[in-house]
Amino acid sequence: MLNEKEKREIVEDAKSEIRREHFRIAKRSRKESTSLDEYLSFLQDIQKIFKPFTISNHLTLTRLNKL
Repeated sequence: MLNEKEKREIVEDAKSEIRREHFRIAKRSRKESTSLDEYLSFLQDIQKIFKPFTISNHLTLTRLNKL
């Protein structure tokens, strides 16, 4: 759950004309689809910024999965 400060920040961000324009620009410049190679390259770049992803061999039990 979000606390009151986080909620206020989200509302302020939503009111920002500059942020709105940034989303419009990103939407216009977005490709229709990304190839698997481009996506894997993106993940490798993320790993350079953060530590490598840990691999878990444990079973993850879930009850409600939505996309």
